[in-house]
Formats: sequence, structure tokens, C-alpha cells
Amino acid sequence: MAGGGGKAKPLEFTPTWIVASVCSVIVIISLLFERLLHRLGKRLMRSRKKPLYEALLKVKEELMLLGFISLLLTVFQGPMGKLCVSPGTMHHLLPCKPPPHKTDHLGGAVFTGVMGGARRLLAGGASSDEYCLKKGKVPLLSSEAIHQLHIFIFVLAVTHFVLSAITVLLGIAQTRNWRHWEAKIQENDGGAPKMIKHVQEFKFIQDHFKGHRKRSRIFGWMRSFFKQFYGSVTGEDYTTMRLGFIMKHCKGTPKFNFYSYMIRALEFDFKKVVGISWYLWAMLMIFLLLNVQGWYVYIWITLVPFIMLLVVGSKMEHIITELAYEVAQKHTAIRGDLVVAPSDDFFWFHRPKLVLLLIHVVLFQNAFEIAFFFWLLVTYGFKSCIMGKPTYVITRIVISVICQLLCGYSTLPLYAIVSHMGTSFKKTIFDDNVTEGLVNWAEKARRRTRNPNKITTEPIDEANGGAVQMTNTHANSSVEQGTARLL
Repeated sequence: MAGGGGKAKPLEFTPTWIVASVCSVIVIISLLFERLLHRLGKRLMRSRKKPLYEALLKVKEELMLLGFISLLLTVFQGPMGKLCVSPGTMHHLLPCKPPPHKTDHLGGAVFTGVMGGARRLLAGGASSDEYCLKKGKVPLLSSEAIHQLHIFIFVLAVTHFVLSAITVLLGIAQTRNWRHWEAKIQENDGGAPKMIKHVQEFKFIQDHFKGHRKRSRIFGWMRSFFKQFYGSVTGEDYTTMRLGFIMKHCKGTPKFNFYSYMIRALEFDFKKVVGISWYLWAMLMIFLLLNVQGWYVYIWITLVPFIMLLVVGSKMEHIITELAYEVAQKHTAIRGDLVVAPSDDFFWFHRPKLVLLLIHVVLFQNAFEIAFFFWLLVTYGFKSCIMGKPTYVITRIVISVICQLLCGYSTLPLYAIVSHMGTSFKKTIFDDNVTEGLVNWAEKARRRTRNPNKITTEPIDEANGGAVQMTNTHANSSVEQGTARLL
């Protein structure tokens, strides 16, 4: 066994310097990656980017999950290789049409689509596959298929994280231009006399309402569809929606920095987008199940997120149009600035958060398509049967790239501002110190609600502007419960 030069040697007959060298390289790479994440986290905390730091923690959780999946695949590779089935079981739902006279290797074709002559990447893989072949059967899942499945899941998770980060960075870079609009508004002292103007004189109304007394819904949706490709948010849009938000939620602070709040909220939402939730894993299983030869499922997997993204962008633009339409219908002339009225009624099912969920699904499906393409390209080559026809492959990649760029430069900036046109506001409206103080206060409010007869003299954190004594629980219960629900 030790002297067999043509056979793979187990660990007990491998030179120690090889084992130590390989383990050292793996440990060094792992430590460097861990230190990189650690320093990145410290830098985010020093920069007071707590939402991004929480997103980094989410990435670490995903990496831990992937490590556990990797461990399970490695541990159960041997037992799964000894689960034998009849060759006829492998003739259904194949991703590729099997070549003739090669049916004895269909066990590895369930996922990989490559039959016969498969190379064994792990030493125990060949023996586990031969265990079933000696019985005239095939393994339920070959060692090579398990290994490639392992690699694919890792590539998918990394691709999803990288593409999500790129999309959010593109969106933030696009919204950087809005900082100048915010600075210009802050510099304006607002001392000019408030004149009465006809509602059609406002540029925001002219851009969206066009002065029509009756608006065609089809025309409005068509205009919203095309506007997402150019100038999705103009200076007039930003100014008007900013004022509408302030008049709805912070009427006493006209100098509220809406841009900073919007960026904080976008960073907070990033930690939700970067994660892979259970329903995304379920979608992955469905995609793998439907990858059957002749069904062309991956064409639909490419088109569906692209269509969803176009629908979401059109809806965001249409909400801006609805805001202008509502003002134009209610008023003939307005004194001072134009003020819109944010409301959850403009959103699907009155839920602004649903838009973020759809963007999350779109980014995952797009990441799946891109990861699957590169994994197939490296593993099997461009002309493999599982890759599909070259024309379809090129079309899918072009659509995926367009989808990614459109999401970063148009849809995400639209979401960043339009998502705040709902009835409520997000807790990122406060800075970190105030938020922490309100969270503590809300927690104390919950405890006092459970014990209504208890009289307390607990001060609020100084971050909320001073120590305020709460001595009467009944008198403040409604305010406390409202704050608790908000946080």
C-alpha cells in the first residue's frame, strides 16, 4: 500500500513535511482573511458606520454557515457514496442527455451532467463509488458530484455578497450627487416672502403631471417605465420629497439633514440585502430541481429578475407621479413651497418594506445566474451541454450585467428616497447615541407596561437631551408604547 506508486496515498503514508506545508498555507490564508475582516470591522466602528458593521457580522454568519455545510458534505461523502440505487433511477430529470453506452456512470450526472470517465478529487471517492458498481448499481450521488456541489454553494455565496456590495456602493455613489442639493437647501435661509403660485407653475408638477386634467393610467405607467433609465431622480424630485418628509415627520426642524438620514437608512438596509435567508436557499433548491434538459429553465431565471427589477423601478417612479397627481388634484394655487403628502397607500399592499424584499430576491437570482455561469465555465467549459446554446448563454450574461448596473444606478437610488414616502419613518432618523437611548427607554417602557402599578424614577439617557424623570407610568404609557413600537 505504501509502495504503490500509481495509487493515491492516505495520510498515514504521506510525508510529514507535505502535510505540515499544506496545513500551514491553509492556516495562514485563513488567518489573513480573518484579520482583514477584523480590521475592516474596527475601521467601520471608528467611522461610526454601525449598519455596515452589522452587515459585516452578517457576512461572518454566512461564512460560518458555509463552513458547516462544507463540514457536512465532507463527513457524509462516504456514507452517501454507499447509498446505491438501480441505474434506471438515473434516467429521469437529467440536466444533460446521457451519451450512449455510458449509463453506469449516471450517478454523478444528477447534478453535474457529465457522465463517464469522471476524475476523482478525493482519495475516498473512488472506493465509495466502486462499492455500488460492484453490486451492479450506481451511487445516489458520486464523490465528484458532492465535491462540485460543495464548490458551487461556496461560489454562489461569495458572488452574492460581492455583487450585493457592488450594487450598494454604486447606489451610494449615485446618491452622492444629491449631497449638493442638500447643501444648497441648507444654505437657503428661507427668508424670501411666500408667494402664491398656480400649482401648474411648479416644475415638479410640470415634470410629472403635465397639466392634464385627466390622466391616462397607461400613459403614466409608460412614462414611469422609461424614466427609470434616465434622470430617475431630479433636483426638483429630491427637494419636493424631502420637504414632504419633513412636514410629515419633523415639522419643527426645517433644516433636517434628509440626505444623511437617507444614507444611514440605506446602509441599515444593506445588512438585510447581503444575507441569504431561508427562502433564498429554498429558491436555490427549486432552481437545481428544475435544471432539466430541454426545459431551458435558466433562461427564465435570467429574465424573471430582470422583469421584476423593471417593474420595481417603474413602481418607484410611478409613486413620484402619484405624489404630484394628488397635489395637482387637491390644489389650484399654493402659497410658498409645494408639499406632498407621503402615505403607505402608494405602495404595494401598503407595505414599503416589500420593495426591499423584491430587490433582495432580484440580487440573489442575478448572483445565482452569474455564479452558475462562471462555475460551469471553469468546471466544464463554454460548450458543455449543461451550459446551453452559446447564443442563450451570451444573452443571459448580457441581461445579468444590465440588471446589475440598472439596480445600482437607478433602482437602488429610487428606493433610497421613495421608500421614505410612506406613513412611518425608520429609527435611523436619529443618530446612534439617540437611538441607543430610545431603545433603552423603550425597553424600560415595556417593563413598566407589564407592571402598571410600579412607580419609577429612571432617567432617560443624556443622549436624548438630558435626564428627564418618569414618575407617573400611567400618564406616559401611550407615548412609551408608541416609541416601543417604532423601535
